[in-house]
Amino acid sequence: MSGVARWFQGRRGSASADGPGGPDGLAAGGPGAPLRALRTAAAGIGTTLDESTTCTELTRAAVRLAGGCAAVMRRVGDTVSGYESMAGDADLLPDARWATAVALDAGTPAADNWTDPWLARPLGSHTRPALCMPLTSGSDQYGVLVCAREGAVFARAEAELLALLAERAASHIRHAREYDQVNRTAVDLQRALLSEPGRPHPNLDVSIRYLPAGGRVLVGGDWCETVRLHFGRTLLVVGDVMGHGLEAAVDMNAYRSSLRYIASSELPPHRVLRQLDDIAATEADRRPATCLLVRVDPSRGQVTLASAGHLPPALITGEGDTALLEVPVGPPLGTGFGGYESATHRLEPDQALVLFTDGLVEHRGEDIDRSLHRLAELHFTPAADVDGLLESILTRLDARHAEDDVAVLAARPHSRQGGFSSVEEAEG
Repeated sequence: MSGVARWFQGRRGSASADGPGGPDGLAAGGPGAPLRALRTAAAGIGTTLDESTTCTELTRAAVRLAGGCAAVMRRVGDTVSGYESMAGDADLLPDARWATAVALDAGTPAADNWTDPWLARPLGSHTRPALCMPLTSGSDQYGVLVCAREGAVFARAEAELLALLAERAASHIRHAREYDQVNRTAVDLQRALLSEPGRPHPNLDVSIRYLPAGGRVLVGGDWCETVRLHFGRTLLVVGDVMGHGLEAAVDMNAYRSSLRYIASSELPPHRVLRQLDDIAATEADRRPATCLLVRVDPSRGQVTLASAGHLPPALITGEGDTALLEVPVGPPLGTGFGGYESATHRLEPDQALVLFTDGLVEHRGEDIDRSLHRLAELHFTPAADVDGLLESILTRLDARHAEDDVAVLAARPHSRQGGFSSVEEAEG
C-alpha cells in the first residue's frame, strides 16, 4: 500500500481521536489542511541529488509541520552517524543512544512488525515527546528522522505526516546514493583513462595544464601529448574530441593510443594526421576530433605544423610579444576527407610555443577571431619559464572559470653544445 493510501486509511479511523495537538497549521483550516501541509512540505524535499541537502530539507519540513526540533541519523551498513542536519532547538532531542538503537533495528523482523511506521519514545518524568521514523525505501534503510518538542505528545495525524515525509526523503536519498555510486564508477574509469604525456627530449622544456570543466569530471575529450622522435626532435600534440564527459574521454584515449603508435614511424605531421583520420573513419561510433601536430626540431631551429580543424598555436617571442602561427587547416579527424598539409616556421631558442584547445580562449556568443585576438594581445616577461608562462596565460584569460575543458601546452627549446645530427626527410 502506498504512503498516501496508508495516510488516508489512517485518517478515516483516527481523525476523531487525534485531538487538537500539534501546530496550529495541522489542527486548523478544515479537513484539507493536513493534506495541503503535506503537499507543501513534500515539494521542498529532494530538490537535488545531494544526500546532505535532502536531509536538511527533510528536517526543516518536519519542524514546519510539527514544531520543536528535528534531526537525521544516517545509516551506512551497520554504521549510524550522530545527529545531523538539525533544525530547531537541538536541546529538545532525546538521547542519541535511543535513536541509534532504533536506526540499527529498523528493517529487522521486529521493526517490520511495527503497527505504525514510527516509534514514540516512552515518556518519563523528565522526558519530552519524541518520534523516530525510519528512512526506508523498499528493502533499504538509510537512517532515521528524529522529531522532539516541548508540551503535547505527537498526535497520530502528525506522526503519519512526518512518516510520509521520511518515506519521501528516503526515496530521494536512495537516488542520491545510487548517483554517487555511478559517479564514483565514472571517476574511477576516468582515472584509468588519464595517462601522463610522454617525455620530450632534454633539449625542449615543456609544461602542460589540463582543466576539466565542472567539479565532478577528471578528464574529458581534451588532451595533450609529447612524443620523442629521432635526431632530437619532439612531436607536440593537442587534440579535442567533440562532446564532453566520459564518452568523449574514451574516444580521446583511442585517438591518443593511435597517435603514439603512428608517430613512432617518423612520418611528417600531415601524414600522421592522414593515418589517424583513416583509422577513425572506419569506426562508426568514434567521435570526430580536432588535432594540432607540431614537430619541433631544435637543432634546425624550426617547427613543422599540421592541423585537423584545430586552432593555430601561439608563438611567444624573445621580447614577450604574442603572434599566431599560420598553419594549413584540414578537416577534423574521423571524417575520412583527408587533405592535410604541413607548414614550417622558424623557432629560436628564446621563443616559446603555446598549443591549446578552444576552451582556453572561447566565450559563448563571441566570434572565435575575437577570442584569438585576446590571446594575441598578451605580453609576457621575457625571462618567464614555461611553467610561469602557462600560469600567466591561465590567469589572464581566466581559464579556471572556462565554460569548456582546457588543455594547454607550452614548449621552449634550449641550446645544447654540439647540436644534433639530422637527415633530410621526404615530406610527401
